Amino acid sequence: MAETPPTHHRPELHLTSESGLLFAPAGVLLDGDTWHVFHQYRPTPEEGPRWAHQFSEGNPFSWDISDDVLAPTGGETQVRAGAVVANKGGVDLYFTSVTADSSAIHVARIDDLDATMESVSDNPLSLDSGVVRIGRVVGDSESFTRFRSPCVVPDWEDGTNREEGHEGWLMLAVAGPMEKPVVVILHSPDGRDWQISGRLTFQGAHGLPEDAIMVSPRLIRLRDEVDGEIYDILIITVEENGVDRSGYVVGKLDDAEFTVVTPFTRIDHGHDFSRPRNTNYTSGTVDEEERYHQAHIFGLMNGVGRLDDPTSHKSWSDEGWANCLSVPRVVTLQDGTLFQTPPEGLITAIHESDAAAGWTGLCDIPDGSSVSIELRDQKGNTAAVVHHRHSELVIDRSMNPCHENDPLAVAPLSAEDTDSVFIVVDGSTLEVFADGGEVAMASRVYFEHGPVFNFEVTTTGEASIINAEAHYPDEYSSQGLPDLDELTQFNPDEHPHEGPVR
Repeated sequence: MAETPPTHHRPELHLTSESGLLFAPAGVLLDGDTWHVFHQYRPTPEEGPRWAHQFSEGNPFSWDISDDVLAPTGGETQVRAGAVVANKGGVDLYFTSVTADSSAIHVARIDDLDATMESVSDNPLSLDSGVVRIGRVVGDSESFTRFRSPCVVPDWEDGTNREEGHEGWLMLAVAGPMEKPVVVILHSPDGRDWQISGRLTFQGAHGLPEDAIMVSPRLIRLRDEVDGEIYDILIITVEENGVDRSGYVVGKLDDAEFTVVTPFTRIDHGHDFSRPRNTNYTSGTVDEEERYHQAHIFGLMNGVGRLDDPTSHKSWSDEGWANCLSVPRVVTLQDGTLFQTPPEGLITAIHESDAAAGWTGLCDIPDGSSVSIELRDQKGNTAAVVHHRHSELVIDRSMNPCHENDPLAVAPLSAEDTDSVFIVVDGSTLEVFADGGEVAMASRVYFEHGPVFNFEVTTTGEASIINAEAHYPDEYSSQGLPDLDELTQFNPDEHPHEGPVR
């Protein structure tokens, strides 16, 4: 199948559906250096959600399309979110099977993952013949009904000694009515026979509203770089007044009780980041001694989530697609705080792209000062501004006609950290990482006249730029446009940045 040509709003480095309406990632699996993302999408607004499969070899930026893996069948109306794990030489797909009056967790099987990448049908709705449905594994019980949104990760061999490794499987799932869901913990020795441990409870101050509508639970494990202990990080999305608020809680899960170390903390303060998903790994992909040093998460770049109308998006009306995923974030744990940094190779990918761009800067921003980076389009219009104000990071897109009067997205910063900023702009996506990964922010930003043309940097007060560089596609130089060295800006007053002209 021919590659989809670049379009004005469609990002190159972020994963989008080829057409239709993308919803949250269903499951992510890293096999060696090949990324496999299984995600929900609707081919048209009227059709029920199904699962697509995309992969990228060598980096998580060059996505190729495989045949779809799951679609509603029989009495199903939807096939919704789940998890993907490597098990006994193959891959298990846990998904939510939705019927007119209930939902349950089913599993499907791929015995040969490599074969799913070999050919693609000319029919975009064809299903991969290598995916075999096993059937329902979790359904209604006396205590819980309407199971959905499973997260499956390896269980501990010995829950009292986490250094002993893993055996069996652990599942977090949502159950109950949509307006009052609960998170349920289950265990299985083989991934097929699941036993309910009970409703998730917290020991200690968890920071969540007592009546919080918690959805999309996910779990990663990380070794804290300060005390050396291995902790569970519960990633959860809270639906509040029609808007998603995603965050994490650090602690240790024992059976169904979570002992809290760090209460609920926002994972992203941008306008559009929701329902983050963990990444599972095939055997041998991650060195066992480094297994808990870092993890990878993806998020849906949509701040509303389940209650959003993707057909109202400008990308849908202009180009026939809606929603994308964030770039994978490398997450580490430092003294109970989650740090997020861009994936390795992102700057190289920007240089090899057609229209993505980036800006990296190391600054000195005393209290009362700021560094502001304007993102301008090809006609010089400001599409958004990123402000680093010593103790807070701000994304302002309210001056953009496509986001007119939108509220500011604001994230708190620790004054003790290094004042650094990494901005990546790709199609209609903006992601910002600040102060060594303490803060990450994602927002959709539509550029009226082509992709980002220029980063215009200004300072206030006693702020200064120690070192900074703008990153553009290498093709700019081949077109006789400014060399990348000319785009480096060490002081915005002494070295104004004009940017490439297309």
